[in-house]
Amino acid sequence: MADQQPIITMKGISKRFGGVTALDRVDLDAFAGEVLAIVGDNGAGKSTLIKILTGVYQPTAGTLHLDGEPLSMNSHSDAIDVGIGAVYQTLALADHLDPAANLFLGSELTRSVFGLQILDNRKMRTESERVLKERLGVTLRNMDAMTQSLSGGQRQAVAIARAVRHDGLRVLVMDEPTAALGPQETARTLKLIKIVKEQGLAVIVISHSLDDVFQISDRIHVMRRGRCVGVEKTSETDRESVLGLIVGAHQAA
Repeated sequence: MADQQPIITMKGISKRFGGVTALDRVDLDAFAGEVLAIVGDNGAGKSTLIKILTGVYQPTAGTLHLDGEPLSMNSHSDAIDVGIGAVYQTLALADHLDPAANLFLGSELTRSVFGLQILDNRKMRTESERVLKERLGVTLRNMDAMTQSLSGGQRQAVAIARAVRHDGLRVLVMDEPTAALGPQETARTLKLIKIVKEQGLAVIVISHSLDDVFQISDRIHVMRRGRCVGVEKTSETDRESVLGLIVGAHQAA
């Protein structure tokens, strides 16, 4: 990817909370059509780095660039506006609503009836079915079911569909997407990640599962104690080498 410009560049990112340094001069590049995995032990700085990328936190030092242009964000809404979406481990789904209502949560479609604006449930359902099918290859058997009744993999699909529904999405961040999923649901979720990648998005996945990381990622960004201690091409490394970086047994070549 030497001749390709990153969609997102983070340079020299530091973040301090009072006297605690959570991140120390971290660099990160994410390219279109790749999966970049971020790995590291608890407390390594993964979540803080991602919260800066998605506008939740502002860095104490360092810069962000989008397509080579300086990027400043003051909120998660700012990140969404420039094409950076996120699917967090909690999924942030409303369990008592159906899938279509979750896809349009906060941006509901309406229609006018006798001068009154009411929810256009039919249009939201049709559009949700289209996004799930065309973007993810997923068909839910029952679009009327409450989201809480869906399987873990189906819930993940709804959360991903909500993010990719936005036409301007360029970067999708996924935090522990296979946590608490069984083997079959994990396989389905990894397939969804590959589908999104093939659509030209930069996909950034935070994961504790090196098995998953080696199945889906193109590069692996290793964090340790608030620093990036190595970025490896997945095809050119192995579990032992990545584990060595995570625990500090050795440094990247």
